[in-house]
Amino acid sequence: MTRETLLQARNLQVHRGGAQVLDVPSLDLRAGEVLALMGPNGAGKSTLMLALAGLLPPTAGEFRFRGQALQSRPDREAFRRRMTMVFQDPLLFDATVAQNIASGLKLRGIPKAGRDPRVEDWARRLGLEKLLGRPARQLSGGEAQRTSLARAFVLDPEILFLDEPFSALDAPARDGLINDLGHILAETGTTAVISTHDQGEAARLAHRLAVMKEGRIIQLGGLREVMNHPEDPFVAAFVGMETLLKGQVVTCREGLLTLRLRKDAGGREVVAVGEARPGQTVLVGVRPEHVALSLQTDNLSSARNAFPGAVTKVIPRGPYFKIELDCGFFLTAFVTAQSLSELGLQPGRTVVASFKATTVHLIRKEGLDAEL
Repeated sequence: MTRETLLQARNLQVHRGGAQVLDVPSLDLRAGEVLALMGPNGAGKSTLMLALAGLLPPTAGEFRFRGQALQSRPDREAFRRRMTMVFQDPLLFDATVAQNIASGLKLRGIPKAGRDPRVEDWARRLGLEKLLGRPARQLSGGEAQRTSLARAFVLDPEILFLDEPFSALDAPARDGLINDLGHILAETGTTAVISTHDQGEAARLAHRLAVMKEGRIIQLGGLREVMNHPEDPFVAAFVGMETLLKGQVVTCREGLLTLRLRKDAGGREVVAVGEARPGQTVLVGVRPEHVALSLQTDNLSSARNAFPGAVTKVIPRGPYFKIELDCGFFLTAFVTAQSLSELGLQPGRTVVASFKATTVHLIRKEGLDAEL
């Protein structure tokens, strides 16, 4: 189902100190979707978010909200009353949790009899019902951010902007808050924009993903599309496709490609599904969750994309472990704690790494030979 376009930005530019720090020709925000802005520090995520929220005047650009141009100051002020923003630091008042949650309603002239039920409802949804009388200065980081979110949601915003809202939290608080926020966004259908440098946060919350670099959107698309089919080496590496190998197409028959990896990867061959011309240079990408590890070496010579290799590193990643391998080329895999134990995975251990031809992603880019 096609979602209604809620907010449109065209030819959006921001300059600071004579230098251009944001250049976004076109961006549409759809009603009910969660759009994640992802990129490293300094990529322009916060600048774009502040501009979209009407809190940072752009050097150039046009905005439309529900099809209406936001040209005059009254138009822009009316738009700002229909959105809220949550920052990395909660910025709470020196007051109780209840008073903080109610602050926006009070500023909008909602009487106490109308404020209290809404405050209690959002306190319950965000697990704050037992903390309503507590001073904000006595809250933990997770509790403070939950209070900040309740203060935003109680206003029933049409767009919620979240600027790195979890980066200052410890792992348990972050995990719980992401879970609760995901349920609330799905339940309420609230349109949201979230900036993050964490692909896990984006994967758990977003419908679409915009990967940014140096003030520009490098790729924009559905979450799975961008994660599994990055169009650029920078995007691939940033969304977790850590295995990127330069190769050349040897054969292409009925949608099945044979690719020979470069000489420093041992000249090994990889089979992939796709279309490319023989002789073309491409990047071969494999996501770690698509790599299976085994101790079995039977029929190795007849298996497609099965390579013996040695474990070089074992890195904890939340409930999983990232395994780095030397298969004559660099390769990563994700395994559970159970698989880690059963396979005896530790540096020096020899295993067989395999992946399906359908999971191999090819990046074709002009100038690849010169660039990499």
